[in-house]
Formats: sequence, C-alpha cells, structure tokens
Amino acid sequence: MTPTLATPPLPTASPVEKLTLTVVAGGLLALMLALTDADPARRQTWFYLALGLVSAGTLAWSWVKFGQQPAGVQQHNLWLRASSSRGAVAWVTGLVLTGFYVVLYWYSGDDGQGNFGPLNNLVHALDGFSQWLRARPADQWFLYGTFYTLAILLMGARALWKYRHSRYQLIRTASVMFFQLAFAFLIPGLLQFFQQPEFYFTYFWPLKYEYLFPGTVTSLTQNGGLGVFMVFWGAVMTFLATPVLTYFFGKRWYCSWVCGCGGLAETAGDPYRHLADKSRAAWRWEVRLIYSILGIIIAVTVLLWVNFALGSTLLGEVGNVGAKWYGFAIGAVFSGVIGVGFYPIMGARVWCRFGCPMAAYLGLLQKHFSRFRISTNGAQCISCGNCSNVCEMGIDVQQYAQRGAPIVRASCVGCGMCSTACPRGVLNLENGPTAGRHQASQLIHADSLRILS
Repeated sequence: MTPTLATPPLPTASPVEKLTLTVVAGGLLALMLALTDADPARRQTWFYLALGLVSAGTLAWSWVKFGQQPAGVQQHNLWLRASSSRGAVAWVTGLVLTGFYVVLYWYSGDDGQGNFGPLNNLVHALDGFSQWLRARPADQWFLYGTFYTLAILLMGARALWKYRHSRYQLIRTASVMFFQLAFAFLIPGLLQFFQQPEFYFTYFWPLKYEYLFPGTVTSLTQNGGLGVFMVFWGAVMTFLATPVLTYFFGKRWYCSWVCGCGGLAETAGDPYRHLADKSRAAWRWEVRLIYSILGIIIAVTVLLWVNFALGSTLLGEVGNVGAKWYGFAIGAVFSGVIGVGFYPIMGARVWCRFGCPMAAYLGLLQKHFSRFRISTNGAQCISCGNCSNVCEMGIDVQQYAQRGAPIVRASCVGCGMCSTACPRGVLNLENGPTAGRHQASQLIHADSLRILS
C-alpha cells in the first residue's frame, strides 16, 4: 500500500485575532457606506470612521499575529492559504484592486463641476484635510495618495513586527515609511499650499519621465528659483547622484529604501513575495520588457528635446501624443493596474521587475559598476529553499548559495530578505571591492546566454 502524505492543517485564528479582523471588516463596511451616502456630513463621518477602524484593526492584528509570536521568518503555510496561493480569495482581492485602479484612472476625472464619478463621495470626504494641507479641495489623486500612504504605514507597521529580529529590515522598513509620508505625500501637498508646483523629490527620470521633458522643464523654470532648483535636483539625482549611490550601495538605496513603488511592494505586497515567477521563461520576458521600456523612454525624451530645439518643426504634436500614450500604457496600465492589482496573483514586484525604467537603469549600473553584492557560503547551505521562496524578484537564490557564488544580478533590489530568511547565515549583503564580483559575473553571463538562446 502506497503511503500518502497528509496535508498539514492550517493554523486556526485565535479569538483575539478574529476580533481584530472583525474591526477591519467593520472599517471596510463603513467605507462602503461613505461611498454611497448622499449626505455630506454623514459620509465624512463614515469615511473617517472607516480609516480609523481599518487602521486600528490592522495594527492590532499585526501585533497579535506577529508581535506575540517568536521572532523570525515564518512561512505560515502561505502555499496552503487561499489568500496567498492564487486561490479564490487571492483572485477576488486582485479583481477588487484592479477594479479600483481602472475606476481611478479612467472613470474618476473631474468633470469640471467637481464631480469625480464613482469615487466622488470618497474624494469630497477628504476636502477638509486637503484644504488644511494643500489649500485646495481634494481630487481623485489626493484620495489615491492618502490610501497609498496609509497602506504603506499600516503594512509597514506589520513588517516592523514581523521582522523585528532583523536590524536591517527594521531600518529599511522605517525608511520607506518615512520617505512615502514626508516626501511623497506631505511635502508635495505643502508645496501646493504655498502656491508652488507639486513636485516629488524622491522620483526621478526615467521613472518620473516627464520631469526631464521640455514642457515640464520650461514650466518649472518659469516658477522662479524653486522651480529652477527642482529641475536642477532632478537632473543631478538622475545623472550624478544615482550612479554614485548605486556604485557604493547598489540599487537598494533607491528600490528598497526610498521609492514609493518599492515601498508598497515591500509592505503591502509582503504576503505575496513568494509568488514571483522564478522560471527561465519569466527571466526572458524580464530582460526583453524592462530594457525595451527603458529604451523607449530614452528615445521619447531625446526626440522631444530635439523637437523642442527645432521649434517643434520635427515632430509637431506627434511627440507629445507619443508621450501621452507612453504614460497611458506604461504609467497607468502597467505600473498601476497590473503592477499593483496583480499583487495576489503574480507577486508584489511585477512592475519593478518587468516594467520600471528606473529599475532597468539602476540594474545596469549595479550589474556592471557597483560594489554591491550578496556573498554566499556554500559549505553552510542546507538547501532549505527559504531564500528563493522570499525573493520577490524571481531570483533562484538557492542555486547561488549552493555553489557559494556571490549574487550580482541587475534585478536584485537588495531587500535582504534572502539573508533574513536564511537559518544558517549563508547570505550576506556587502559593499565590497569590485574584484570580488568576477566569479558572479562569469556565472551570470553563462546563465544569460542559456536563457536568451
């Protein structure tokens, strides 16, 4: 008789955990009431009640789930849960997120009379806060920024509890929470309060591609000294600071410590990091897509500047139309709808891995010029697979660890989760001399030839 392997039972939630999740569910219900209530005062009450309940419930759940458990990376049967193994709950979550992005991007624009379509009630519920911060009524993007920032802060708190045993993870998580709140939410709002251009100091070309477009540069420089400084800041960060920082620290200084896209992936997307496709086919698509998108935005930027220098006689309005279509296809569909909406299905770093031109730019610098690498000690590796399982960039870390080869990959964002999850201390993030990268470069070159052939 052939023995069968029994499926391990899923852990049951404690009464306290169920209570915290009930509070979160109550917050979501209040949000639905705010969305549908026609009375302005009442819907504002529902809205802030929703934010309060969701925040309190999430923080309490994080403390119960992780703060009361032993420190360390626990898998918690992720591949057996419907919410984290592409089950029914994951698909419903993905559809809801995707639907929200579709409504936000294409059905919630201001009609000229202060009506924001299906999200109108939620937008106007934030009018008071928006007036206080920005001295203007809320719009759909302020609503989105509020939700986005709140998600990073709440799920960041969850990550702080979960990875409290790792000093690196604590500092890194606190960093993305700080940069999102201060530089991607409060400062742009305060700039508008003082009648200055809205500007995000943590986003640079080619990710924030329009910051170096002729139209944006011209508009900013017409706003006086601060506008000139914004242009100067963007150019210096893109062409000088980024190469220097990447040389010393790899792309992690940006992708895992500063960027809001990476911040959401590392916090709200943490439960889905194991879903990243590690197949060779996925690697082929990664190489084809991300560098093609980088090439497209370089070409568009160059053509727009040539057209500007020639008095718009070369392209006319064709260049601006092309830039708008790039923004639609890449900036909206790829980075928003797919990049975030597909978290529960494809993992949290789909945009960073396959579409982000900034990640491509940083990756080229990291692979060929940076001192950053992840060193491995093959003699200590027990092939448990924890490192590969937590890699959200689809890198099969275990194969490097087994060979004792240093990991130097363009896609690696230096999140350090592979090192944090390793029970034997096999993996270490280092900023060593470039000479130590030679073995890894040879292995990567050989792998790339096999993959692309």
